[in-house]
Amino acid sequence: MSFSFEMINGVPTIKNHQIQLPNKMLLIDVRNPDEFIGELGHIPGAQLKTLGPELENFLSETNKNAEIIFVCRSGVRSARATSLALSMGFHEVYNLEGGMIEWNQQELQTE
Repeated sequence: MSFSFEMINGVPTIKNHQIQLPNKMLLIDVRNPDEFIGELGHIPGAQLKTLGPELENFLSETNKNAEIIFVCRSGVRSARATSLALSMGFHEVYNLEGGMIEWNQQELQTE
């Protein structure tokens, strides 16, 4: 891990300026498909794994040593996804604070 994180409500959280693209970590967007392609777009290289059974299946098949950053619209669903991953035995998982709203406010790259 090449950045520091802060614990917010028990969830390891990073700020968007800490992500450099392209990124070797998995970027997992947990929004719905219409949001992923909607007005806020998504971070280049992000994979869509909607919060719920789709994300749970993905995590159950993913190496527990994977480094993952979760993102959503505002940071609430991605915090839940981060907590879920921690409960499943992952250690290097992080919530992107402010989600795509903050990402867009700072005019960072989207697709």
